Order: sequence, then C-alpha cells, then structure tokens
Amino acid sequence: MTTRPPTTGQNDDSELAEFGYRPELKRTLGNFHTFAAGISYISILTGTFQLFYFGYGSGGPAYWWSWPMVFAGQFMVALCFAELAARHPVAGSVYNWSKKIGNPHLGWLAGWMMLVASIVSIAAVALAYQLTLPQISSAFQFVGDGTGKYDVATNAVVLATVLILFTTLVNAFGVKLMATINSAGVLVELIATVVLIVLFAVHITRGPQVVMETQGHGTGESFGYLGPFLVASLASAYVMYGFDTAASLGEESLDPSRNAPRAILRAIVASFVLGGLVLLLALMSVGGLRGEKLSTDGLQFIVLDVLGPTAGKAMLWCVLIAVTVCALAVHTAAIRLAFAMARDNNLPASALMARVSPRFRTPVLPAVIIGVLAVAILVVNIRQPQIFTVVTSIGIVMVYLAYLGVTVPMLVARLRGTWRPAGDGKFSLGRWGLPVNVFAVLWGTAMTVNLIWPRSEVYNAAAPYHWYLRWGAVLFVAVIAGGGYAYYWFVQRHRTGVLAEHRLHPQASAPTAAPATD
Repeated sequence: MTTRPPTTGQNDDSELAEFGYRPELKRTLGNFHTFAAGISYISILTGTFQLFYFGYGSGGPAYWWSWPMVFAGQFMVALCFAELAARHPVAGSVYNWSKKIGNPHLGWLAGWMMLVASIVSIAAVALAYQLTLPQISSAFQFVGDGTGKYDVATNAVVLATVLILFTTLVNAFGVKLMATINSAGVLVELIATVVLIVLFAVHITRGPQVVMETQGHGTGESFGYLGPFLVASLASAYVMYGFDTAASLGEESLDPSRNAPRAILRAIVASFVLGGLVLLLALMSVGGLRGEKLSTDGLQFIVLDVLGPTAGKAMLWCVLIAVTVCALAVHTAAIRLAFAMARDNNLPASALMARVSPRFRTPVLPAVIIGVLAVAILVVNIRQPQIFTVVTSIGIVMVYLAYLGVTVPMLVARLRGTWRPAGDGKFSLGRWGLPVNVFAVLWGTAMTVNLIWPRSEVYNAAAPYHWYLRWGAVLFVAVIAGGGYAYYWFVQRHRTGVLAEHRLHPQASAPTAAPATD
C-alpha cells in the first residue's frame, strides 16, 4: 500500500460540502490519533477484563470461540464502515451515513439510538473501575467492606462518577488534549497487552485444547452447548464495537478519507489478535479452571494468580489506564454525534448544543450534558447488584441496532445500483461489496436478536425475580426507540435542517433552520 502525505485545508474539507456544512472543528489529528481513538473505544484490556467473568461463567473455557465468531461478523461491518469513511468522513458517522444513504428519518433514528447507547456505554465502561481498583487495594472500596449486599454496586457508582467527571473535563478542553491523553493511554495499553501475553505464555500449564472444554454447560438442554455458548458470546459482542469512532473524528483529522478507513480496520484487527491471545493464554496459564473466582473476579483474578501480587497489581494499573482512555474515547464519540445531530437542528436546544467554543474549538455543552446523563444512569442503578451486565447489555443492543441503520440502507443502495464508493484510489470493497454487506446485515440481525433475548441469565440473574426485569432490555429499547422517534416525528421533524450558522454558505436573510422535506 502506498502512503500519501496528509493533506490540509480545502482538500480535507471537501467532503463536508456534500452535507452543506462549513468547517468549524480544528484539524489536528494524525494517523495514530485516529487509530488510537478506535482501538481505545474497543479497548482490549477494558472489555476483556470487565466481561471475562461473564463469558467464562456462562460457557466455560469454550466460550473463547465466541471471540473469532464476533470478530468475523464485526469485521464485515467494519469493512462497510471503512468504505463509508472513505466517502463521508464526517462527525457523527453513523448518523450522517444513515441519513445520506437512507433518508433523514432513518438517519435520525440511527443517530438517536447510537447517542443513547453511547451515553449508556460511558456509564458501563466507567463501572469497570470497580472490577479493578478494589483488587489493587481495599482502600478503594469506599462503601462498606465489599461483603454487604449493595457494597460493590454502590461503590462502583462512586468510582464511575469520578471517572466520568474526568472525561467530561478533558473533552471540554479540546480535542488536542483528549487526543494526547488518549494516545498516551493507548500506547501504554498496547505495550501492557504485549507484555501480558508474553508473561502468560511463559507460565503456561496446559495446552490450547483447553478451549474445547465446556465444563458441563448445556448438559441436558435441548440444543446442548449452543444455548450457553450464545449467552457467553455476549461477553465478546460487548467488546468489539466502536471502531467507527475513527470516522466520527473525521472533521478533526488530517487526510480523513484515507486515514479513517485504515484506522477502523487496524483497530478491529489489532483488538482481535491481541485480545484473542490474552484470553487464550490466560486460560492456558491459570492455576486451576474450577475456581469460583474465575466466574466472579475474572481476568483480574487470573493476572494475580499467574503473575503474583507485585507484577499482577502493576498490570492492573495498566488495565486502569485502559479503562480511563476507553471511557474518554466513548465520551468523545458521543459528543461528536450530539454535535452532528444538533448541527442539523435535530436535538432540543440544538443551537446551544452545536455551538463550538472559539477558544477550545470543540462543542463544550454536549460534553457536560452527556457526562451528567451518564452519571444519572449510574445513580438510578445505585443499589442494583446486577448493574454490570444489565447496563452493558442494553447499551450494546442499541449499538447493534444503530449499526443496522447503516448497513441495511447501504445494502439497499447497492442492490439499486445507487451506491458510489469514493474514487481516487481511496478504500473500496469493489466486487466484494455486496457479499460483505449481505453478511454484515445478517450478522447484525442475528446478534441483535441474541443480545435482546429476554434471558434470566443476563437480565435477571439474581433476586428479586420479576418479569419486567427479565424483559428489561426489550422494554427499555422499545421505549427509547418508540418514544424518541415519536418526539422526532411530531416535533423535531418540522424543524430539522442545517442551522444557518453551520451552513457552508449562510445567507444573511436565511431562517434559523431550513425545513426538511418528507
């Protein structure tokens, strides 16, 4: 692959003209910055360390096979997104892509689902502090001693709130500060991941056949191991998403139509390879496979068990850094999405939400509002022991639905012959576009059903047992999608249109927003 020097100025901004936007955000991000944004959103150490306990507890060591399965499906989605990023590298990627290749109504719904999912994801990622800090030192268990019924859940909310406050402040002070912290954190995460892989490898106690062990899961069930495996696969599905963040920073990147596609694909491939090796070698090196802590403390326990307290805790500090930059990247992506929707007058108080700080060249108000809403989600769940899996599950369901809001209209456009990839040697799937897109849609549909299925093991694993808890994801997603779209259709739809101050060529006599056509 040949590499061209990055371009600046009007060449970078030419893609914005198709949407009628004038450039407002500051272009400072290079290749590594955008790659770092994508891989920190996926975050190998955050996702695997946060959810290993769930996958292992639900499916035993054989749950490892869900990792390559989820990668294969999400890689098809990432390929579609890379082709879109080459054509349309704009802020709020999912929203603007769905609007462009579908229609404004579908675009709003996809953006709305992704925005809510991003806010929920910030809360879910921030909860990972609880899974790591108290294992480093009991001093971080501020609420009780960790043995009380609500000690862990309540303390998780306290720690998560501190992290969200940090990501809010960093994002409010501009993309350059965010990118500097994020890139440094990602570098630490990548080095730590490689070191962890090597340390696990030198402590191997069993062979790779360990991933064939089901530990009796599925015995006596109608479909055998398939049921437990599908439940356990959620642990992998919860990790491998967010690669579109590289494209959502397109208006702040140099040479974005070439930079963003590479960043998307490199982020998901690197996450698959490194994350898969961490999971495999952890199973091969842990002292025993029957310990209860494998299903409660997860990878944190394995690190301490294999490496000992000193090296193990040093590695957990690296995990903490990974969680921090992951939360930072998710918050950043949510801000760009809110800005993109507000710029089209598609959110309440859009003129304020889309305002770019002249000093920091970043939308400050969305950073604050999104941080407040993420903390509000935590406060509502402050005494819920099931907070980890429930909050995470609901967020990921909406992400997969938002992704379908892009891949489905893209497939329709291909079948109609209206899809035109970027030219000038930029990323294109060529003749592979149709089969890749078909697989991406089938995968997204199947995994959405798997994610939202009202299983007690996911949504109501502990008392109290109520039907509305088990059906919580279905009800919550239905209310968010139905209620949000009703608001858009009856209220916001009649106001939508690029705000005058954000148009490429605003007219002095132009109204605040141009009405959209139905």
